Amino acid sequence: MDRSRLQDLLARERAEAVRRCPRSKDAYGRADHLFGRVPMTWMNKTAGPFPRYLATARGARVTDIDGHEYIDFCLGDTGAMAGHSPTVVAEAVRHRFADQGGATAMLPTEDAELVGAELTRRFGLARWSFSLTATDANRWAIRLARAVTGRPKILVNSYSYHGSVDESLIVVGPDGNGTARPGNVGAPCDVTLTSRVAEFNDLDQLERELAHGDVAAVLMEPALTNIGIVLPEPGYLAGVRELTRRHGTLLINDETHTFSAGPGGCTAAWGLEPDLLTIGKAIGGGIPAGAYGLSAELAERLLERDDLDLVDMGGVGGTLAGNALSMAAVRATLEHVLTDEAFARMDELSQRFEAGVRAGIEAHALPWSVSRLGARTEYRFADPAPRTGTESAAAADPDLEDFLHLYLANRGILLTPFHNMALMCPDTTEQDVDAHTELFAAALSELAG
Repeated sequence: MDRSRLQDLLARERAEAVRRCPRSKDAYGRADHLFGRVPMTWMNKTAGPFPRYLATARGARVTDIDGHEYIDFCLGDTGAMAGHSPTVVAEAVRHRFADQGGATAMLPTEDAELVGAELTRRFGLARWSFSLTATDANRWAIRLARAVTGRPKILVNSYSYHGSVDESLIVVGPDGNGTARPGNVGAPCDVTLTSRVAEFNDLDQLERELAHGDVAAVLMEPALTNIGIVLPEPGYLAGVRELTRRHGTLLINDETHTFSAGPGGCTAAWGLEPDLLTIGKAIGGGIPAGAYGLSAELAERLLERDDLDLVDMGGVGGTLAGNALSMAAVRATLEHVLTDEAFARMDELSQRFEAGVRAGIEAHALPWSVSRLGARTEYRFADPAPRTGTESAAAADPDLEDFLHLYLANRGILLTPFHNMALMCPDTTEQDVDAHTELFAAALSELAG
């Protein structure tokens, strides 16, 4: 690839973003009272010189304050996998808050049991508790795992993503040993004191780490996502389950992003048997919500312990977790929006998206690859596709990624700013997918000159 041409094209698209979005540019310039000029600092992860500001969002469409409409394949990085403001969820939230009254009252609602039963149907875990984010679900699952095993350490995969959980910010270093993930902000201690790490798809490394006998749980995504999709090789996940059982280690499946694999995530789609499962983002239809499930045996072991404070200040739970508003939103989302039928349609659209990307790559004989996980598809600047998180991180090309994201955004299509991820929702159409295929091909032709 002609890197000088890439730089010229990137500069052109940045200038076009400034020209198209003067109101967003002005809003960003006036945000003097915000840390990093945005509500959350990750919002600065944008291909342009400033983020586009949201005006409206509905279904698979968003509009910025400059009046431009976008086909949204970002969908809140799975937070809006149900689509933006699904009518049935909006009505459930309105009814709970306006008609019945109360978002949080420190009292349970009947919705919670119905949600728990549906999560059991989908994922197989027998008992459920709730949070406001998957990060908190992971934190609390980790505490429960340490409590029940008496072991101090958590093992994760290199370059996995589990929110801002301290124990997860560890990667495999050049020497093969664990080291802090670059950029870790204000770590409370050396991460190797709390964590172990193994490469995804590497059972030998996993076994070496588990052999120390100090790992309470393996916390993992069944497929890596936030570093680009890295799919499990045949036999890998079965090997993980066998090794964790052999070494007396619990297995926590984080399905927050891998929920895209189907109504019960990878756990149901691939017949997995975790001891705990965590999920967030998508289940609330846009309202903050998360959950963690436990096997019946594990739940019983924890509840029979009289030395664990599970109801007050023991470190598990929060006063807003499982609140009435969130439970109403989750119930409506699971019952009426992210249904089995909706997932089947989303999967078909994702296959269509994948085929369009693959055709563009092959037309220019690019050394790239495309991977799909149900309703989620990503293209990578590597061929073959990376098989570990470290390989995936090494395949990054920030300038190329920025050009593609800006090229698409300037022409009405949004991808997830953290990577080249496109997610389908129930409102996505074949025309939306084909619009991306056409623009993706045009962008590649520009790069080819």
